Amino acid sequence: MRLISEAEEQSNLMDWAQWMEGSHPELRLLFHIPNGGSRHPGEAKHLKKQGVRSGVPDLFLPSAHGIYHGLFIEMKAQGGRVSDHQREWIKDLNAQGYRAVVCYGFDEARKAIEEYLDE
Repeated sequence: MRLISEAEEQSNLMDWAQWMEGSHPELRLLFHIPNGGSRHPGEAKHLKKQGVRSGVPDLFLPSAHGIYHGLFIEMKAQGGRVSDHQREWIKDLNAQGYRAVVCYGFDEARKAIEEYLDE
């Protein structure tokens, strides 16, 4: 059985979010923060000067619900590992009034969004 990559899990989530915009219009605001991936060292240096930060979560939904200012999601494939920088960002974002979570796969991320939207 082939494991689904983090990129595929996230693509599936974005497809689902687009499909659900009819019942939750705020999902059109959900976007990916392209901080990861391998880059040429020169490009990485240039992007770092522009504000790219290690550990920033993959997705952001800038829509306030309940007591939260917005929802950040760090996507992981099944069996993926969270880095120390990612743990720190999740902790700090939660301390600032955001909901920030790590989700292992599409199903966890979908559930996290649905629960957030019900706040």
